[in-house]
Amino acid sequence: MKITPAIAHAVKSAVNRQRLIDTAVRLIAAPSWTGEAEKACDCLDQILSSDGWEVDRPAAGHPRSSAVVTHLKSSRPGRILQFNGHLDTVHLPFVEPKVNGDLMSGSGASDMKGGIAAAVEAIRVLRDTNTLPAGSVMLTAHDLHEAPWGFGQQLDQLIRDRCVGDGILLPEPLHDRLPVVGRGGATWKVTIRRSGPPVHEVMRPADEPSVIAAGAELVARLGRVGERLAKKSDPLAGPETVFIGQIHSGEIYNQYPQECRLEGTRRWLPGTGRQQVESEFRELLADLERDTKTSIQADFQFIRDDFHLDQNDPLVDAFQRAYESVVGS
Repeated sequence: MKITPAIAHAVKSAVNRQRLIDTAVRLIAAPSWTGEAEKACDCLDQILSSDGWEVDRPAAGHPRSSAVVTHLKSSRPGRILQFNGHLDTVHLPFVEPKVNGDLMSGSGASDMKGGIAAAVEAIRVLRDTNTLPAGSVMLTAHDLHEAPWGFGQQLDQLIRDRCVGDGILLPEPLHDRLPVVGRGGATWKVTIRRSGPPVHEVMRPADEPSVIAAGAELVARLGRVGERLAKKSDPLAGPETVFIGQIHSGEIYNQYPQECRLEGTRRWLPGTGRQQVESEFRELLADLERDTKTSIQADFQFIRDDFHLDQNDPLVDAFQRAYESVVGS
């Protein structure tokens, strides 16, 4: 389909700014921590249903917050373009929506209720202007995205149930570009223990290891791994990384603690592979356990794999042409 100036003008003119803002505000106003996104899912259902859309609510393994699915179909067969997004937010205190000029804030405004509202407005515009010449557009929204409270289980079930399009657009904060390469991601939790109970530091056993010292050594070793990974980089996706976001140990300043806990992430580029990443991580921990004479347990939770998009795929060209026709560059 050739996007003529007339089509581009019709599409841009049909976008209702206030309707878009109202949709986003309603979604943001519905608290939806990961695993508990039923209010936001029900809100999206109500928005779509009241606007004349036929809505399906597949449980997809999480009936508490059933997913939301709707379709815009044309009169001719063709490929399915899917808008997909998550309605859950990280487990932080809820922030009410607020609009101040061109700035919208609130829980999930950027990630990604604002993006889902934009997808809703997009299918409204296509319907109102009757500019979908063939195929269909599917909109899906779900829970269980944000780690470590969710790991995409509901989305995985939707995919297994073949609720998936031929091409998929995700409304992440990158609004002005099409990512063609992305890093895989995993979270990890490590617990370092010694056998004895917590005791006053003047009574600590001389023959038992320090879990804090072992934790510090893990930080140092991961730092060296990070330096090595930084040399493996993609011009678009950036480098592979290992990151430490939390470290906890002890209950009071003069207690000899029994355990030390660390949490972080690991991100890798196409060509590395999740199995290799986890194997290397666990090998590092085994060496540390041996060297520090501690007991180490680890939870390595895979989130999403790396990807590399074929830039010759018709979707890439269609996306670029559509974007240029709307914004002019």
